[in-house]
Amino acid sequence: MYTQKKRILNSVLFVCSFFTPPGSLVSLIYFTLPRKGGNNAGHTVVVDSVEYDFHLLPSGIINPNVTAFIGNGVVIHLPGLFEEAEKNGRKGKGLEGWETRLVISDRAHIVFDFHQAVDGVQEQERQQQAGKNLGTTKKGIGPVYSAKAARSGLRICDLLSDFKQFSERYKNLASQYKSMYPSLEIDIDGELEKLKEYVERIKPMVRDGVFFMYEALHGAPKKILVEGANAALLDIDFGTYPFVTSSNSTVGGVCTGLGMPPQNVGEVYGVVKAYTTRVGIGAFPSEQNNEIGELLQTRGKEVGVTTGRKRRCGWLDLVLVKYAHMINGFTALALTKLDILDVFSEIKVGVGYKVDNEFIPHFPANQEVLHKVEVQYETLPGWNSNTSAARTFEELPENAQKYVRFIEEYLKVPVKWIGVGKSRESMIQLF
Repeated sequence: MYTQKKRILNSVLFVCSFFTPPGSLVSLIYFTLPRKGGNNAGHTVVVDSVEYDFHLLPSGIINPNVTAFIGNGVVIHLPGLFEEAEKNGRKGKGLEGWETRLVISDRAHIVFDFHQAVDGVQEQERQQQAGKNLGTTKKGIGPVYSAKAARSGLRICDLLSDFKQFSERYKNLASQYKSMYPSLEIDIDGELEKLKEYVERIKPMVRDGVFFMYEALHGAPKKILVEGANAALLDIDFGTYPFVTSSNSTVGGVCTGLGMPPQNVGEVYGVVKAYTTRVGIGAFPSEQNNEIGELLQTRGKEVGVTTGRKRRCGWLDLVLVKYAHMINGFTALALTKLDILDVFSEIKVGVGYKVDNEFIPHFPANQEVLHKVEVQYETLPGWNSNTSAARTFEELPENAQKYVRFIEEYLKVPVKWIGVGKSRESMIQLF
């Protein structure tokens, strides 16, 4: 009976990255859903030589056959959502008719302009009081999740239900922030007027998210992909706290961010670059503050999609990736940007951590301890040749193949895809 039931349920494919999300495998999907986060995260997706930048929109929205769903775990800045759609819509035909293919959960919380202003004020105060800030994107993500946890947040369903009651609750929330931050300037009437204009525009897109997911999972067979809004090491519980996002960006967020049972999670794919990158502040054990890091940054065009900040770069840290695997249980990996390593005569890979000259078998929770980590490296020979034209594993140079196999052997997780360029055609599939 149990086996028969499992057969008729659609399983969910989950894609998770590590420090920074390098993009999504949009060719796999018919139905995409972001789990948690807001427009602080950024995904760059290249289709037919057109480069799209996504923050709130699910990456699969480019595919005209896709139904894209923004789940309840996402926090939505409505002006940002429509600006993003309009900006990407000017780049190519991929977003034509996006309004008819996007579904928004009625339980998703709303990011207001004053949340973004509060984010900036909080960062300024941290800098003044402690001499350093968290390096947030100032998109209001932390403040809106704080309001959500304090049970004073407002959701899409509130906006569409009774605008008079919504307005009163909005004013109360704005007053709370004004009392906490007297210098804060909030255009209450102006923002309410803008929000009222969005009501009719988003109403056709909004659905009861739980019922929508239930029908998707129990209806006609379909491929379902859940993409991560942020990376595993930015998870509020398991990331490099406090330099993290404000939500669960690991596999557990699939259930809480969408309202679906764990039994429906099928394949779990980790997306990891062939080296390691990070945007913003926080411990980064394998970072290379030298010409190697600069070369990785330049060749990889490592610039944050949301912030425009240069990403910090370093050698691939397999201790970190294994930690992410412990939490998420990856079925397979997508190894991206292998071609960026084409110019190195030798390549280092982090395989162990030492603290105070003693090996530790885990990824440290404490930032101060993490800053003291000495990464133990294995040095592998490079391949000094261009891999960008390779379309099969066998076409890769022998040392590039060995690099991939080394990663698989260390993690005990197979690599299913290898990226050797920005385009969809540059993704080698192994099985």
